[in-house]
Amino acid sequence: MKNICLIGRPNVGKSSIFNRLIKEKKSIISDIPGVTRDRIYGIVTYNNKKFNLIDTGGIHGEDDNFDKDIILQAELAIDEADTILFVVDGNEEITDADKKIRNMLKKSNKEVIVLVNKIDNDKRLNNIYNYYELGFEKVIGLSAEHNINFKELLELLTKDINVEEEKEDDILKFCLVGRPNVGKSSLINALLNEDRVIVSDLAGTTRDAIDTKFTYNKNEYIVIDTAGMRKKGRIYENIEKYSLMRSMKAIDSSDVCVLVIDASTGIIEHDKHILSYCIEAGKGIVICVNKWDTINNPNEAIKKWKQELEVYFKFVPYINFVFTSAKTKKRLNTLMPEVLKAYENNRKELKTSLLNDVISEAVSLHEPPSYKGKRLKIYFTHQTASKPPKITFNVNNKNLVHFSYERYLENKIRESFDLVGTPIILQFKNKDDD
Repeated sequence: MKNICLIGRPNVGKSSIFNRLIKEKKSIISDIPGVTRDRIYGIVTYNNKKFNLIDTGGIHGEDDNFDKDIILQAELAIDEADTILFVVDGNEEITDADKKIRNMLKKSNKEVIVLVNKIDNDKRLNNIYNYYELGFEKVIGLSAEHNINFKELLELLTKDINVEEEKEDDILKFCLVGRPNVGKSSLINALLNEDRVIVSDLAGTTRDAIDTKFTYNKNEYIVIDTAGMRKKGRIYENIEKYSLMRSMKAIDSSDVCVLVIDASTGIIEHDKHILSYCIEAGKGIVICVNKWDTINNPNEAIKKWKQELEVYFKFVPYINFVFTSAKTKKRLNTLMPEVLKAYENNRKELKTSLLNDVISEAVSLHEPPSYKGKRLKIYFTHQTASKPPKITFNVNNKNLVHFSYERYLENKIRESFDLVGTPIILQFKNKDDD
């Protein structure tokens, strides 16, 4: 699938353009505090053609504030991109920061389209010619706020996309993520029955995400091996940061993420942080405890491990656990069924009538709490998206939704529908909202 990224300085409207193109406000669905993503990926669909869109952090112009992490992420996005959308502010003259970004993009030798944002009238439209000074052939004036010129932009971005070439994107892709040296590469080799990925006792052998196609039960799948994801404080070299970003990209491009935990070292807090990236990306999820051959009395140990995992990952009770040994291949057959289950549930479509019956019964069993004499009323519920399932509630006042009642509704939905292995999004909209 074609990759397109947005680059620009802060406050020029990159995120507004991103949300306009993907037709939603990309939101974090993890309830773990402090989890943020430096780049956001979305899929844009126009006239049955699709492309990946990458939003990036704003690049400052002053040397003192020239954030090295943001630059690194922007460089990675540029490296992945087929086309770069260089966003500038149509209300301002070309700035030093714009020129620095221009110089960075010139070195990339990629197709660059300058988007002059905030062009919402004919007078400002004439100002776009000033931006040809940046040295790029294609300059488009638009307004993210007023949805001006987006059809023209989409026509340009999709004109060379061949729908037939996108068929491989329908193959289930799943990635293995985790700390360094938990056995991700060994697991993949065991699945493939051959040494396709370099395996070493040294942590950090895998520096890049590696895609491998294989056949399971006569169907083709793609498994992605990723570099070990270290804590941010322990990432010293640029190559380590680059590997981390590649792992993040693998998460975004996958349908299912398998978090691999090392049975010989146990669960640590960083495992939870890595899992949060997968939840936030809205992917199907399986937790795999690898190196099970290192555990004494493994049949007895499973019960204890499950209890520990359920306590440690209590914020995601919908995720299933498998216990494998890449070395001996014992219990390896338990992994793919869980991957397939998470995949199917992540894209599940819930019947509207059944969903409304579930919510009506939930409300009758436990009314929403009142606040200042007002009580939440739910008029209608329906699924508005999948991957992951997104449930939209039409209500009298979305500000009356208490987080505890939202969690109650989610639990009731999960009790009635098989949604094992996938996060779900609950969205509340006022009845009169568009």
